[in-house]
Amino acid sequence: MKTIGLIGGMSWESTAYYYAILNREAAARLGGLHSAPVLLHSVDFAPIEAMQRAGDWAGAGERLAAIAQSLEAQGCGVIGLATNTMHICAPQIEAALSVPFLHIATPTAAALLADGIGTVGLLGTRFTMEQRFYIERLEQAGLDVLVPDVGITNLNGIIYEELCLGIVREESRKIYVEAIGRLKARGADAVILGCTEIGMLIDDSVSPLPTYDTTALHAKALVAAALA
Repeated sequence: MKTIGLIGGMSWESTAYYYAILNREAAARLGGLHSAPVLLHSVDFAPIEAMQRAGDWAGAGERLAAIAQSLEAQGCGVIGLATNTMHICAPQIEAALSVPFLHIATPTAAALLADGIGTVGLLGTRFTMEQRFYIERLEQAGLDVLVPDVGITNLNGIIYEELCLGIVREESRKIYVEAIGRLKARGADAVILGCTEIGMLIDDSVSPLPTYDTTALHAKALVAAALA
């Protein structure tokens, strides 16, 4: 099994979830006392978040690409970025590597298409919902993508001001459930939890639509890639 290089810390709350899934999936596939060989570079999120607000995607991409190169140099055979939003920098990271970089939208789109989903709602940070870098990737795979038509600022605030700090509030869960309900009314057949923290708040037990958690899908796909 190849060593998985994981760029995390954005936020560390969801990176901890990644680490658990990577090891559980490796154990499920290999049995016994097996776990996943992982090298984790967990960044300080505050400077990255400041770059997001400033729109300095090139600077953020340069920093993440350097981290990815360092993980490759340490022997990692596949690289993953444990955040949806920062996949806006995926082209810079991929260009810096000679080993595979597994884009988080790839296993997400594959899972949706395998289940026969054609139209999907997308929830995430305002960057993921408002910019084209993520939506285009899903559309190129053959999906029709809907994003919320109201309340994006509120949904974004819940991520940064609560979930990234480990705060889970029932009031915020209701806001997300309402947003999913509106997506359903507009024709969505499922919803992508397109921020790695949203799974802390929403799952199939409360959602009006089937949920596709990018964190779980990405982590499991990284294990599959490491075993390939």
